[in-house]
Amino acid sequence: MKHFSLLTRLTALLLCLIMALALGACGQEAESSQTQTFAMNTIITLTAYGKNREAGLDAAKSVIFSMDAMLDPQIDTSVVAAMNRANGASTVVPGQVARMIEVAKEIYKRSDGALDPTIYPLVQLWGFVDQKYYVPSDEEISQAKGRMCFNDVTLTSFPATGTYTVTMPDYARMTFGAIGKGCAAQYVIDAMRNAGVKSGIISLGGNLQTLGLKPGGKLWTVAITDPNDPTSWVGTIQTGIEDGTVAVVTSGPYQQNFTKNNKFYHHILSPKTGYPTNNTLNSVTIICEDGTTADALSTAMFVLGKNAALNYWRTYGGFEMILITKDNEITCTKGLLENFTVSNKNYTLRYVE
Repeated sequence: MKHFSLLTRLTALLLCLIMALALGACGQEAESSQTQTFAMNTIITLTAYGKNREAGLDAAKSVIFSMDAMLDPQIDTSVVAAMNRANGASTVVPGQVARMIEVAKEIYKRSDGALDPTIYPLVQLWGFVDQKYYVPSDEEISQAKGRMCFNDVTLTSFPATGTYTVTMPDYARMTFGAIGKGCAAQYVIDAMRNAGVKSGIISLGGNLQTLGLKPGGKLWTVAITDPNDPTSWVGTIQTGIEDGTVAVVTSGPYQQNFTKNNKFYHHILSPKTGYPTNNTLNSVTIICEDGTTADALSTAMFVLGKNAALNYWRTYGGFEMILITKDNEITCTKGLLENFTVSNKNYTLRYVE
């Protein structure tokens, strides 16, 4: 695909920075193994430290390929494809899908619909599924918007059997493009931890997630992509939790876009307008302990725009945020005061409470 080379360079830059800053530790716990693969339409890099590192990577890869096959709506055998052709009937879904719907439901309500997984007809219409880009008419957009109905999607739990079902209107079509990689990252990092890995880091495109602290007991250094030059970064975050996980997820128009008749279009569509979101933001980075939540919030906050995103953070909390605007201003929430450092002189930084 067109963005393969960009993702390759970006992933390599981020992982080189992270790895270089971890080399100071010594002993068995500093010994690392790394593997790279392509799944979920992105390059995935997995790094694990310590004596259980190989077992951790094997478990991680198993989760990745399982979720890739589960979530791709273009694969006829996927769970999402089954949901989309259910014609109003209920579909049995695994816990990962149930988790994404639960998180999406909460953010959907809190953000007044800024995150809506039933946006798939619009994503298809614009050509962001198959990269056959197209600028639709207002009438086509209106028709596609008429099929959005996340408020009418029902998730039912059956505790006795540990199963779930999803029921959607017959015209609904679902995608987890705005939350799937974050959910996969969380399950991958959990699989590594369950295999005995205490220190590791994974990268799924714009989604990074850390496990524990880096060898030597220090924080990880994670680079934040420069939306004006995705092969570089604007600054770095020091992050990590002993025996815990931290997700760092960035969303921005640079990740998938096209130009037609000298006009720029990108993949972060507004559920309200049906068009690419148009506000002052150039990228949003979310930092929190759960990858699923971080991924969903990065899209929702971008759609909301700077002021509404900050109001959301002030109201609900539970995460930190870096907002980069088109005029090169970086706004960080107060929890990052001692952890974020700007390295690009083209940007100005301010903190908010």
